[in-house]
Amino acid sequence: MCSSSGWRERRAETMSREPRVPETGSGPEDSDFSWDEYLEENGVTAVPHHAFKHVDLSLQTGLSPGMVLEVCDRGGAETCSVATIVTTCGQLLLLRYHGYGHNRRADFWVDIMAAELHPLGWSAQHGRTLRPPEGIGEKYSDWPAFLAQSLLGASSAPANQLEGPHRGKSPLDLLAPGVSLELQDSEAPGQVWPVVVEETVGGRLRLCYAGTEGLPSMAPRRWLFYLHPLLHPPGWAQENGCTLTPPAVIRAQRSETDWAEVLQSVASLTPELPVTPDLFKDQPVIAPHCFSEGMKLEAVDPAAPFTISPATVTKVFSPQYFLVQMDDLRVAAGGGAVSRPSFLCHHGSPGIFPVQWSLKNGVHLTPPPGFPGQDFDWADYLKQCGAEPAPQNCFPSDQPEHDFKETMRLEAVNPLSPEHIHVATVTKVKGQHIWLQLEGVKQPVPEIIVQVDSMDIFPVSWCETNGYSLRHPSKPRVQKQRKVAVVQPEKHRAPPRSVPPDALKQQENSHPESSPGNGKYFCPKIYFNHRCFSGPYLNKGRIAELPQCVGPGNCVLVLKEVLTLLINAAYKPSRVLRELQLDEEERWQGNGETLKAKYKGKSYRARVAIVRTAERVAEFCRSTCVALECCPNLFGPRMVLERCSENCSVLTKTRYTQYYGKKKSKRIGRPPGGHTNLEGGVKRPGKRRKRRKHFFVHKKKRSSASLDNTPAGSPQGSGDEEDLDEDDSLSEDSGSEGQEDDSEVSERKSQPPSPYSTDGTPAHRRRKTRPPSFSDDENRPPSPKAARMEAVERLRVDSSPLEWSVADVVRFIRGTDCAPLARIFLDQEIDGQALLLLTLPTVQECMDLKLGPAIKLCHHIERVKLAFYQHYAS
Repeated sequence: MCSSSGWRERRAETMSREPRVPETGSGPEDSDFSWDEYLEENGVTAVPHHAFKHVDLSLQTGLSPGMVLEVCDRGGAETCSVATIVTTCGQLLLLRYHGYGHNRRADFWVDIMAAELHPLGWSAQHGRTLRPPEGIGEKYSDWPAFLAQSLLGASSAPANQLEGPHRGKSPLDLLAPGVSLELQDSEAPGQVWPVVVEETVGGRLRLCYAGTEGLPSMAPRRWLFYLHPLLHPPGWAQENGCTLTPPAVIRAQRSETDWAEVLQSVASLTPELPVTPDLFKDQPVIAPHCFSEGMKLEAVDPAAPFTISPATVTKVFSPQYFLVQMDDLRVAAGGGAVSRPSFLCHHGSPGIFPVQWSLKNGVHLTPPPGFPGQDFDWADYLKQCGAEPAPQNCFPSDQPEHDFKETMRLEAVNPLSPEHIHVATVTKVKGQHIWLQLEGVKQPVPEIIVQVDSMDIFPVSWCETNGYSLRHPSKPRVQKQRKVAVVQPEKHRAPPRSVPPDALKQQENSHPESSPGNGKYFCPKIYFNHRCFSGPYLNKGRIAELPQCVGPGNCVLVLKEVLTLLINAAYKPSRVLRELQLDEEERWQGNGETLKAKYKGKSYRARVAIVRTAERVAEFCRSTCVALECCPNLFGPRMVLERCSENCSVLTKTRYTQYYGKKKSKRIGRPPGGHTNLEGGVKRPGKRRKRRKHFFVHKKKRSSASLDNTPAGSPQGSGDEEDLDEDDSLSEDSGSEGQEDDSEVSERKSQPPSPYSTDGTPAHRRRKTRPPSFSDDENRPPSPKAARMEAVERLRVDSSPLEWSVADVVRFIRGTDCAPLARIFLDQEIDGQALLLLTLPTVQECMDLKLGPAIKLCHHIERVKLAFYQHYAS
């Protein structure tokens, strides 16, 4: 017998424990995963955030633009003003007083938790006076009549969002651990049982059935998003005529008396923040269906959510719900039918399709277990079963557009292990369903099938935002060894006396990690021999901190990891990356692998040649060492035990460079077909410039709509990256000056050529004392070319920009060379008034643009401002 007080004590003890840390990581490297780097390395894009409607709804507070409320005046005055919500940002509201219309000059921000806000009608109930805001009263002779007329049909802000315990709270705040809800039975929707929230992750709830705390056997947990149609607030069952009955999976673990006491205990609980039906107002509406028992259809098997098989409607509960059971033709040992997976459905349920849907969409239909052969035909099967297919009109006819495309990335729940969320790739799109390949799984799982509106898929970085661990693909294995600082000479194992030391070295070096089964593409261990000469580019101290070896494994993966470690061990990683970069012709042919470098807050990437077969690894390592002007044995498949065969330790830097360094004469001059800035093509005496090499420079978390301001003829980047020419001063770095400051170089690289410059000064001769500005041409003598440019840039508009709508602004931007940025204006709802307020710092900060695209955009904005002041300012 379980007493009411005893059950309540065990429940409180369970909820007071620290939250369980989900074992959802991918090992010790879990914190190293970066979505930005993953998308960049794979050359793919993420599913847009707005495609996940349930995530957007979880962040809303119930207040939306257009709602009207009353704002009490400060200073204790007994007056209020009517205001309209313009924008919401968490618990901050941007308001506009009633009467200002579309005039934004008096907009103001308030904090829901600090300001005194009330729904419409509050002032009348409490004897307050509604007064017009300053500057508006004189426009309306009868202010109460104006309010009565203009507020007809207005939507008032809900009182519970402005007052009381729910004030300024989002669904994530209300559904805290310990809150009780009601859950419909997934096999009998007329039966409901209380559940307790154990954990909340961004609106995704881990639920425990009430009364299962303290049971000897582990009670099942359910992971559901709070907008799931079977989840309801307390009291829902009584209001809708459902019975409070424990589900069959736990019913036998207690007596009926015990379950009755559990219900009494749940009913007596008083939560700090009561859950109201308003919290679930955004749940999908369950429309009536027209299915009947015995109808056949195709369905995703819930026990194997990567297959579609024949299924049957076995029971109709109500006009809203029916039960679907997967077909199974096998016979149990006792002669009866075997147990078959079943699931509750409604009119818009995901994973159910009409007969022949798989055939029409080119998807494989798995025959039911026990079906003879693999050639399944629906006509024969229906005749054999004596059943009718579900009519087409039983299924939703509308097919709304969505943003899911093949190769896009997202985060998805593993249906076989719901506590795990994985990196996922969209591999196939058919109507409203997508096929996802999960990454980071311990055992390979076929592509799972989910609906685009599923609440078990999330945008990239959702786990990071909500502090939940994400399963992701693992990185190449790096064999970590002790650092050289702690290596003791006596720990080196001496070779047997019967074998001469030279013979042992030859034996180890001639067959590094070789075995008959390793294969053509299997790379042996690559050793870092830190005692060898590190050259002018690599920091010897950082080399000593590298792992003793990397690999063995796939050649490309191992060598990419080796080069990445070397680049990060350089004085200037960007310089080492440039030395290893492929020439322009090979890059255009798509050869090589992409490597990255970070230096002084900037990121670089370039294509680098990497061999793919084991037989070329040794020569590749040696040639790479020569390119970096270090000892040819600094890294490679041979481990240097005592003395390097190149005797590099006894050579000075000058003598070593003479033997192995690059010939400077080979690096002078431009590639064939290169352009020149000299008049008439005559070469200017003096120091000659080396060939430029191209780098990809990017900043993380930048808008994907950034413009590409590359010089003509430069290779084009993709996504969020821009292909820029390396500055000449960086190209002319001496090999021995590995630590010089390049802050000025980085500054100039981030500033593309200004589109407003009219002089003929070459890029490397321009002054770098200040960034380009809109007044650069003010002190120049007039020229016919400048006059023509000014005439072309003068803008004529048909209406006042102050009255432009968002659509008008977007139309204007699309007509300029900044057309790719039009999406930003549309997303941020920038109208004419906001456009006239934009400045260069505002554009860079709010639109997250680089300096070059920001200057180009501001040039067009200045043209609009000029046209406004010339024709409409009066």
